Amino acid sequence: MIVAGLGCRRGTSADGVEAALIIACSKAGIDLSSIDALATGTIKEDEPGILQLATRLNLPLHIVRDDELREAAPLTQTVSRHSLAKTSSPSLSEAAALAGVDGPAVLLVARVIAEGATCALAQSRTVP
Repeated sequence: MIVAGLGCRRGTSADGVEAALIIACSKAGIDLSSIDALATGTIKEDEPGILQLATRLNLPLHIVRDDELREAAPLTQTVSRHSLAKTSSPSLSEAAALAGVDGPAVLLVARVIAEGATCALAQSRTVP
């Protein structure tokens, strides 16, 4: 399972959010069709660009609670002061991606930034 964690500036279009997603997929060497779900934090649950992109791609959008973001924080790789101030997570997109995976997860791609949006990719990790 691969989950794309998303964040954005208020009012970022679905095209802007998709641009960040496409860059993240390119960095991971995967096709956009490999994404199983999108995820974001409660702070962005009503963001039109994220909601429209989920509809456009016909993907489920997981809304991750702040406590789940904090739980995933030790596995994040980048730090955004804005994210820390608003969500208590070093990276909303990375933590949302990790928390959006059902079970143990690893980051495939750390936060990328494009057109006012951020995206990170996480994949389920097989536990021996």
